[in-house]
Parts: sequence; structure tokens; C-alpha cells
Amino acid sequence: MTSETLAPAADLSERDAAARAILIANDRGGYTVPTAGLYPYQWNWDSAFAALGFARFDLARAWEEIETLFSGQWDSGMVPHILFHKPDPGYFPGPDVWGCSGPIASSGITQPPVALSFATRLLAADPALGAARFAALYPKMRKWADWFLRWRRDEKGAVFVIHPWESGRDNAPDWDNAMDAIDPQDVGYYERRDTQHVDASMRPTKYDYDRYIWLVKRARALGWDDAAMAQDNPFRVADPTMHFTLMRGVRDLLAAGAAQGLDVDGLADQLAALEAGAQALFNPGMGFYDSYNCANGIWSNALTNASFLCWFGGLKAPEMGAHLARVLDAAPYGVPSLAPFDPRFDAMRYWRGPTWAMMNMMIGEGASEQGIALGEEVRARTREVIGKYGFVEYFDPMTGAAAGGKAFTWTAAVWLAWAGQEG
Repeated sequence: MTSETLAPAADLSERDAAARAILIANDRGGYTVPTAGLYPYQWNWDSAFAALGFARFDLARAWEEIETLFSGQWDSGMVPHILFHKPDPGYFPGPDVWGCSGPIASSGITQPPVALSFATRLLAADPALGAARFAALYPKMRKWADWFLRWRRDEKGAVFVIHPWESGRDNAPDWDNAMDAIDPQDVGYYERRDTQHVDASMRPTKYDYDRYIWLVKRARALGWDDAAMAQDNPFRVADPTMHFTLMRGVRDLLAAGAAQGLDVDGLADQLAALEAGAQALFNPGMGFYDSYNCANGIWSNALTNASFLCWFGGLKAPEMGAHLARVLDAAPYGVPSLAPFDPRFDAMRYWRGPTWAMMNMMIGEGASEQGIALGEEVRARTREVIGKYGFVEYFDPMTGAAAGGKAFTWTAAVWLAWAGQEG
């Protein structure tokens, strides 16, 4: 289980230049779009990864990316998953469908809070430049973490999502059981735009999309009220991605806030609560971290790339090393979004099989931090697949073939911040 030899330094340098060019091309003035056409707005966790890429050559611009993201924060503390800075009729569902009333036109749900962690990395890159900017963002980041802990934890202490889009893993098998409970017959007519940019075989199905839109309409009818949206919601699923990225974010805020002399009161208690709640995500029947339907306790029984974010969250989890080894033995090009030996695996359909560079980064970093030797192997394979097939949205984990959107921001950012680095 070894990756190919590293490319020559000259080739890596060319890749660096190409990655920088993508970030610059996708820059819309203070924020980046994931890719032109398919995703024409500012996406929450995409933007946070973009900041890591910019930090390699323009740290001030990296800070601006995070600051622009938080300019859309709601009074409740929630940071939306999409900010609609400029109208674009080529995207559905746009702000008219969401019907939200935040400071910037936005969606009404959030995304994994990786920005909490990545802001601390920008600070570490140049404390003199970043101290004031971090201090200005700090209360906003604390407020977002507080919002999660108030509105997105079940009775077992696990963080849940109320929409598949909130997780960032739109059509993962994690959601199948909860999605089956939704009857979208009254969803009405709508026209998808995503399949005008990418082959439909690489995107969620109409079955999925009907339910995505039904959930948006339900939440809008409830006025985007957090308590009302969670109550009797047929879609409420405990999610390893959200839980482990929040756990990492709170841990990083605690360390950075203390080092900067900021008020860290309550953060240690929040971290302890998230560490305890993480145990609810361990599926004893399968022996790995998993999602479950909060309504009925049914596990997804899916070994996904999110299962391996336990290390990124700060858990030792040595038992997960054998699962990672098995997955990497089956998939040559990084960590697939679903294990290839799962009968639900679909190598090219979004989050039911493909490998994603930014998930590989969090898995690889976390594994290395916890002393799991395969962390560096994940980096090498990510470097290899990007080197061969370019800065696309995601890849076939079996062949490496490019899939999804082209000239993709977070893939370029991951190259600059992690995959293209040596050791």
C-alpha cells in the first residue's frame, strides 16, 4: 500500500502556480466561488479552505475571505452555508427560494465550521499581522460555536444536521433512512441547474433533490426558527463531519484564545461536552464512527470519509487505523466518500464514492497528529491524484478520473496548503 514516487520539484512548482491561478480566477472581491457556473456564490466551508490556500501567497487576502464569510452571520450566531453576494440566475435554489432575512442574502442552514480552526492557522502564520483580525473575529466565532451547542445537539450529545446540504455531504448514504421518511409530493415544480454544468450521473438524483427542496420549504414556512425547525423534523441526523469539525474548532479556539489573552471562559466545558458526545457516534456493531437517525436511532452502517475525521477532532481512536488501511487497500486514489466494499458505493456520484481532496486533508492531518502512520500515505495519494488529473471537484477513487466541477477552489487550496507540500 504505497503511492507513486513524488513528482520532480519543477512539476510541483508548476502545480503551485496553477493552483494560485485558480484561486485568483475564482476571486470575486473579498470572497471566492468554488467554481464558475456550477457554484457562483460564497460557500461556507469552501471559503474556509480557500483561505488556507491564499495564506500561502497572500495572507491579508486569506483573512479577508474569513471576514467576508462572517459578515453574513445571523443574530442567532449561525453562519449560513451560502452567501448570495450577487444575483446569479444560473443557480437553484437562489435567495428567492430560501426567503431568509440575515444581513446578507443567504441560505438558512449552516455547514461544517472548519473556519474556526482555519482562522487560528492564519493567526499562527503571522501573529503580528493576524492578532487584531483574529481578536475581531473571535467573538463571532464563539457565537457560532455557542449556536451549535445550543441548537444542534441531541440527547446523547452528538451534533446533528437538519438538512443534507448542512453536512456538506449532500447525498451520502448517512441520510438514506431519514430521507425515506419524507414524502415530497407537495414540493411543486422546480428546475435544477446543477445538471446543466455537470453530468447527471455525477450528481444527486431527483429522489434526493425533491427532498432537499421539501426541507427548505418546510424550514422557510417555520420562519427559520431554530427550535421549530428541529421539532418533529423528519430529517435530524447525527453527523460525524459536523461533530468532529466543531470539536476541532472549539479545541483550536481554546488554545489560540488563551495564547492571545482573550476570554476563553466556557470553551473547556464545551470541548469536554463534545468529547463526551463523540462516543455516541461510535457504532458498536460496525466498530467505527458513523451517523444515525436521531428519530429512531438507526445507524447508517456506512464507513465514509467522515468516519475518519475522529482524528481531526482530537480523538486517539487507534481502532480506526485498521479501517483506514482496509479502505486504502481497496481504493488507490485517496479516501473514498464511501468504502468501495459497501454495496451502496458509486465511484462517480458525488458523496457515494468519490474521493475529495479537502476531506483527505483533514483525515491525513488528523491521522498524523494522532500517530497513525497512514496519514502521510493519504497526503501522498492526494498529491498523486491531483498531479495526474488536475484541480477538479472530486475524483473516482478507483481510477483517479476527474469528476464534478473544474478549476475547483478547495482542491487548489488543499494542494497549496497540504497535498503539494513535502512532509
